[in-house]
Amino acid sequence: MMDCTWITARRGRWQTLFVILCLFKLSSVAGQARYSVPEEQAEGSFVGNIARDLGLDVTRLISGKARIITKGSRQYVDLNRDKGTLVIKERIDREELCGKTTPCSFSFEVILENPIQLYRVTVEVIDINDNSPSFPKDEINLKIVESVASGTRFSLVSADDPDVGINDIQKYTLKPSDHFKLEVQSQPDGGQFIEMVLQNPLDREKEETHTLVLIASDGGEPHRSGTVRIHITVLDANDNAPVCSQPVYKTDVKENSPEGTVVTTVSANDADKGVNGDVTYSIPYVTKEAKQLFEVNVKTGEVKVAGKLDYEKSKTYQLNVQASDHGGYTDTCKVIIQIIDENDNVPTIQLMSFSNSISEDSPPGTTIAVVNVDDEDSDGNGVVKCSINSDVPFKIESSLTGYYTIITEDFLDRESVPEYNITITVSDQGSPPLSSSKNINVKVSDVNDSPPKFDQSEYSKTVPENNSPGFSVFTLSASDADWGQNARVSYFLEEKEINGVAVSSLVSVNSESGVIHAVRSFDYEQIKWFEFNVTARDAGSPPLSSVATVRIIIQDQNDNPPQVLYPVQTGGSLVAEMVPRSADVGYLVTKVVAVDVDSGQNAWLSYKLQKATDRALFEVGLQNGEIRTIRQVTDKDAVKQRLTVIVEDNGQPSRSATVIVNVAVADSFPEVLSEFTDFPHDKEYNDNLTFYLVLALAVVSFLFITCLVVIISVKIYRWRQSRILYHSNLPVIPYYPPRYSDTLGTGTLPHVYNYEVCRTTDSRKSDIKYMQPMSQSLVSVDGDGADAPQVDKQLSGNCSQMSTLGLVIV
Repeated sequence: MMDCTWITARRGRWQTLFVILCLFKLSSVAGQARYSVPEEQAEGSFVGNIARDLGLDVTRLISGKARIITKGSRQYVDLNRDKGTLVIKERIDREELCGKTTPCSFSFEVILENPIQLYRVTVEVIDINDNSPSFPKDEINLKIVESVASGTRFSLVSADDPDVGINDIQKYTLKPSDHFKLEVQSQPDGGQFIEMVLQNPLDREKEETHTLVLIASDGGEPHRSGTVRIHITVLDANDNAPVCSQPVYKTDVKENSPEGTVVTTVSANDADKGVNGDVTYSIPYVTKEAKQLFEVNVKTGEVKVAGKLDYEKSKTYQLNVQASDHGGYTDTCKVIIQIIDENDNVPTIQLMSFSNSISEDSPPGTTIAVVNVDDEDSDGNGVVKCSINSDVPFKIESSLTGYYTIITEDFLDRESVPEYNITITVSDQGSPPLSSSKNINVKVSDVNDSPPKFDQSEYSKTVPENNSPGFSVFTLSASDADWGQNARVSYFLEEKEINGVAVSSLVSVNSESGVIHAVRSFDYEQIKWFEFNVTARDAGSPPLSSVATVRIIIQDQNDNPPQVLYPVQTGGSLVAEMVPRSADVGYLVTKVVAVDVDSGQNAWLSYKLQKATDRALFEVGLQNGEIRTIRQVTDKDAVKQRLTVIVEDNGQPSRSATVIVNVAVADSFPEVLSEFTDFPHDKEYNDNLTFYLVLALAVVSFLFITCLVVIISVKIYRWRQSRILYHSNLPVIPYYPPRYSDTLGTGTLPHVYNYEVCRTTDSRKSDIKYMQPMSQSLVSVDGDGADAPQVDKQLSGNCSQMSTLGLVIV
């Protein structure tokens, strides 16, 4: 708690800037501040430094978008966020704002966002003496009987000054004061009851009328006053004045009572008779507000409701009912009316701050809304209770008086509930209670917290072999419970090798639709099944993914005909199976062996005898391909038997192969030869063989001649090069290795040795001729070829061809 006081005085004016009370309580959620300003300040006048008093940085006011929230339609104070100060926005008239209520103040809230912080600010408006006292009338006319006794009281209307405190009416003065004196009584409601008391008897014969001036003065600086003229007419005697049955009437009436409701009845008695004894009732001196709300029956004295009573505006009224007779005598009956509060105001709900969207990863305790509730009733009728529906993961807490904060109570999951409808209900404790409600909709914004999910973790699909490339195998589908980009799923094929081949060369996955296509045609005989993984990945940040295993099973098709392994079919040779003539029934001649690389029923083989020289002699086993005799072999049976066996598989449609089996019915091999020498050969096969033999002979001959020409050409070229060297006139320059030459002739090998090598072209022997040492002086670089004959002599010999090699021996 901290109190600060500034007092400022200006010369020429008795205006005082009273206490500025800064009351605030800083915490993590709220605080309070209190200021005081005089009324009628000019726009832009300084009120207070809200940033300093609440312990806030100016940058926080700017970043938090600090703003002022008022309950009413008028905003008297504005916030300068750049300076952190409060300034006057609109001229403040204390009398218009509060009337006679003291102290006069208005409140508003300063709210900041990110995070939400709420501060209550109260500004007290200090009254200045800007209003003069005034009377309801400019003149008051009284009729007083001359015989009235000294001490008789006459009530007068009081003046009204909208100002309060010292600036309100402080005293009344009556001038002249020859016959009357003034008495002023204070009333419970703060008003004043004025009576004029007769001091000296009146004498109509001496002075028939009297004129007095009643002055009302306030205590402000400068002093202000108001006057009313009192005209008194002196009448003849009327001995008795009306007397109220009781001096004070106390009663109560409910607010909102209909017009015409009788509040109370005032009565007065007059001892006089006749006209002087008739009493009439009036309310001559009453405030403007009370005059509009109450009226009195002139004859009966009934006080009735004449307007709409509102407890919230005023709780108590005092009426001064005057009882008068026709002789001018009066008496005043005080009527104090207490207004009873009715539960006639429905509680109101106002959203101070509201976020219609909240992230699903927000922790418990996150604020989504700040609401203000208010009930203008009093006591129990004005006590409110605020609540929200219980089927939402939110709760409501009271932060300041009349303010409630709605916060999250638990973790949110957009995938379970994407939005919430919150009903804010406020009810008072009146009888019957009144309530109101307000609905707000809170949407839960998505966070990428749900990975894509496949319908199943493993998929199996059968694909027939020999499919066309690009064939659509099937479609993978993964769902993502998130929303928007977080729910956009893409599909990717995980690379791996299957039998040394990349899986991407077998299948592909459409990244958008998840359709799996066959990249190439499958062959059951090469691969029967394979597995690969497909990843489904969303577009969130960071992305989430899941993996499904896909198994592709290749279904066999009947795409391979049977292959005969035995007997082996040759193009030029003749193979025959021998059957002795003594063979009995069921004799096993041979067995046709065939295989089918397909599988299942596509590989089930059956054997049938298609053609035969003698169908009555042989049969073929349907399942095993065994060729057996079905009767006894006789001498009449031909030696040469030709059987055509067809082998079929069980596929749809079936495929087949044929094989020719030659059977010789004989007891000896010579007999077989004599019969099979003229066995016709395959003419087409012989023609092909002859063509390939002739072609091979031509190619070999061409290559031989080409090689022979190349060898002869090389030999001639080398011989010509050697002859050119022998007949050349170029000097012979010996070669000295740089590392071993001795220019001074003192080295270990001062001489150069030359060797002659003579080789014949048709002999593996060579002659080596040793030459005498030569000094370096024997060779002249600049010579004209004089030494050439000596070289020719040394190279002479009986070699028809030779090559010379100069060696340097180190």
